[in-house]
Amino acid sequence: MLAGIASDISQQVLRTDVAGMPLEWIDYREAVRLYHSDQVAYDCGTMLYTVFGGYCSLTGDRSQVEVNSIIATHGTSQSLSRNRDKYVPPLNNRTLFKRDANLCLYCGNRFPTRDLTRDHITPVSQGGLDRWANVATACRRCNNYKGGRTPEQAAMQLIAVPFTPTYAEYIYLKGRRVLADQMQYLLAHIPRSSPLHARVTDHLSNGQEIIDVHFHDC
Repeated sequence: MLAGIASDISQQVLRTDVAGMPLEWIDYREAVRLYHSDQVAYDCGTMLYTVFGGYCSLTGDRSQVEVNSIIATHGTSQSLSRNRDKYVPPLNNRTLFKRDANLCLYCGNRFPTRDLTRDHITPVSQGGLDRWANVATACRRCNNYKGGRTPEQAAMQLIAVPFTPTYAEYIYLKGRRVLADQMQYLLAHIPRSSPLHARVTDHLSNGQEIIDVHFHDC
């Protein structure tokens, strides 16, 4: 049983395999379970919090687990390593809006999530598919104006080219609050040609953390 915890327990931990491949975000409960079951091969980054357990009846000592921001667990994800170039993450509004930095890709303005929509660049009514390369973040006004037309038909121009995130990019996009050390770690797995690489690099150079507190899955 957890008797006490130091620091903010809402901070997610980045889990990787033993080869360093980013796998997922986990909460403090799962992190403690991995430490306690000796599944953690090594950890890095900063120490996030200390989780205190019960007292030993023989020694009177209290158990505790120090949880780092990045932990590597034993084993490797061979199937992911083999297929990572073919991986297509699930599409939802939360990660789509974060991919596009909450910008409407038509007017170029940034909006709160409640004022954003998923636009199909080639409308479904014209054979367009619900895929990463065919969707863009759009404010309600631009989406309503575009309607069931293509950008060319509506005389509108995209300010950025939509792209399908890699697995590492998807992990980054799913993070609710990405610390600088976690960001630096993920950056090494994001292609330099990706728009996200430049954005993450900019955040790091400005000493910023990525905080995502207002997105909702569709």
